[in-house]
Amino acid sequence: MRALIAPVMALTAAPVLAADAPTPAYPGAPADLARAAIAFDRAQVKGDGAALTDLLADDYLLVNSQDQRETKAQFIADYTAPGFTMDPFAIDDQVIKVCSDGAILGGVVTMTGMSDGKPYSVRLRFTDVWAKRGGKWRVIFTHANRVAAKP
Repeated sequence: MRALIAPVMALTAAPVLAADAPTPAYPGAPADLARAAIAFDRAQVKGDGAALTDLLADDYLLVNSQDQRETKAQFIADYTAPGFTMDPFAIDDQVIKVCSDGAILGGVVTMTGMSDGKPYSVRLRFTDVWAKRGGKWRVIFTHANRVAAKP
């Protein structure tokens, strides 16, 4: 995650991800998209490389807040790096736009955790673009930018 924390990371976020919290909601999203988005959120928090591999399209691209491009392999390497942890997160200002075979999920998140033994905290506005390919929802693109800390 060092590469994402330093230049700032981008994620799909659900309203709540704590293990004992209510199931996150994606109002207006098809049930299969909501399940995929929740799985993506949890895979990031858990550093689950297998789930991330399945949920990200092979041609996935992240453009982070430093205007750097990252591939699917780079994204997964960051989230599964030794010494990286991400705390469960909440979403503010959630955005959900869905069409027949595509969707935009986004919002603002405050990400916290540890990277290389040091705590991090960053507030980001993100946009994840999802596409339904072969009957399965996959993230194809993410963009993130820093926003001011929540007052």
